[in-house]
Order: sequence, then structure tokens, then C-alpha cells
Amino acid sequence: MQLGYLGCGIIPASELREYKKYIDERIKVFPESKEFYDSLYGMAEPPENAKSVIVCTQNYTKYRVSESLSGLIGVSYMFEGRLPFAPDYRTNAEFEGYIQTLGVNILKFHAPARLSAAKAGLGKYGRNTFMYDPKHGSYIWIDTWVVDKELEYDTVADDVFLSACSDGCQKCIGACPTKALASSYVINRGRCINQLACYTGNGIPDEDTRVEMGRWLYGCEVCQKACPMNKDVFTGDEEFPLLAEIEEYMQPERVLEMDEETYVNLVSPRFWYIGAENMWLWKCNALRSLINSGDSKYHDLIRKYRNDTDPRISEMARWGCVRLGI
Repeated sequence: MQLGYLGCGIIPASELREYKKYIDERIKVFPESKEFYDSLYGMAEPPENAKSVIVCTQNYTKYRVSESLSGLIGVSYMFEGRLPFAPDYRTNAEFEGYIQTLGVNILKFHAPARLSAAKAGLGKYGRNTFMYDPKHGSYIWIDTWVVDKELEYDTVADDVFLSACSDGCQKCIGACPTKALASSYVINRGRCINQLACYTGNGIPDEDTRVEMGRWLYGCEVCQKACPMNKDVFTGDEEFPLLAEIEEYMQPERVLEMDEETYVNLVSPRFWYIGAENMWLWKCNALRSLINSGDSKYHDLIRKYRNDTDPRISEMARWGCVRLGI
């Protein structure tokens, strides 16, 4: 708390095994999205010597949201707390160092953050599956450390769902462009824009889904912005380091024309969910964004990529030309 965290909780590592049940349930409901869930199973099996999970939360509502990136880059990625130059990264590193001075070994294991926070009583699930803090809404970072020592545990929370959501609000479900929020507290990862814009497993989405994805290049926050509990939570009085310097490079027309050096040195290190080898996906996302903008000033640029050497890029451009009638 002295370092700036909103809260801290500690739970037994055995609580993480419950995560497997949720993954199994999602695959049963959404078998077509199985590949999006399979990679999560590892987080339900902590190492044999794992005893405890330390969970901390911090907020990013203190930062100024970039107007030029809104609707293109999800706000949580504007303020990526795992970047080495981010203040939130330093908070994480300092606390981790403190843990180690206590003679507690931190294991290399990625715990499911939202489940850990809910179990530790640091927040509750909203209907859009995000974790909510009473003051900062769903705009919070969750840091976890799995350690090899039994510690003094908080009471494991049983009630992990927001009462305001339980009262019947479904604004997030209605707002989701791809209908990924199929029902309360359940998300179809295979339909989520956040996944579709960054995951390369099946190549580019089908034509109907491309339209539904709108202009998003990286991430999405439609369901969060629609949530009444997120209204006016951003104070916007702090500048996030180096965000202004990258804004011009992340406009769709600039992304589409981006050279490999710019991508490898500037974009990929900051937005790493799209791997360094997948610049083609950024260009496909940029084309889709320009096409869905409906702005005629981009027509020549879209036509230019109809014969690109990458068939995924050229297919997206040809689809756009047909859709726009150009």
C-alpha cells in the first residue's frame, strides 16, 4: 500500500485449480472457440511447490486518455503497466524486490489475475467479465505472485459478482459489437475483438465479423465504456510516459504504410500481443479500420494494397474495394 497499490490480498495457491472448471464450461458452451481457451489450462495447474498467491491491484484512471487513439487502441494498452518505463512497472518491481527480501521465493507461474483478485476480495466480476474496484471501475491492473511459502491468508471470497450487475443491467452485453458477451458473466473469447485483433490462429476474421470489429486496431473497450460503473472514473491529470510520442505512428493510415524498422523498434516492443513476426496482422487491422471508416480519402490507399505480396493483406484490400464499390 505504501508503494501505491490500491489493495493487497493473499490466498492459497490451491484456489487456482478452480480455473479449470471455468475453462471447461466455456469450451462446452463455445466449442468453436476452443483454441482460444486451450492456452489457459496451464494457469489452472500451479507448480507442486506453489503454496500462496499474493495479489495486488493498482489503477490507471489517473492518466490522460489519448483522444487520437480512442476507438483504435484499447485504453488499457495505452497505459500498459508492464512497460519498463511505466510508473506501474516500477511499483511492481519494488514490491517484488521486497517479497524476495523476506526469503520468499517467487515461482515462474502466470496465475489467472481476475480469479485471483476476486478470491482475494480485491474486486468483483462485472457482467462483462472484468474485475471492478469500487472507486476505479474496471480500469485496474492486477499483479500476482505465486510463492513457495504458506502465508497468512485472507478469507476467500464466495460472493464475487457485482450487485449492481445482478440487479439486471445489461448495457455491456447490448453494446458488444461482435456479441462476444453472449450471457451474464460469460464471454466468448473467439468473438471478442480484443482477441480477434491480436490473435493469428485462424488468420483474418470472416467478412461479417470484420464489419462488426469496426475501427479497432489493438484491443477494445466498448463494453467497459458502456458500463455505468465506469462513468467519469478517469481523472486524466497525468501524462503516461511516451504515449504522446507514439500517437502519430498508430493512426491506421500510418500503420498500413509502416516499414519494418519502425515496427520492430517502436511498435512491437510496446504492443507485444501481436508478435514481432506478425506485422501483416497490423496491416490487415489497419486496412479494416480504414475500410470501416467509410471515408473516401482512404480509397486510393486501400486500392494500393489489392496486389500486396502477402495474400492476407491483399485479400483484405480486395474485400474492402468490393464493400466500398471502388
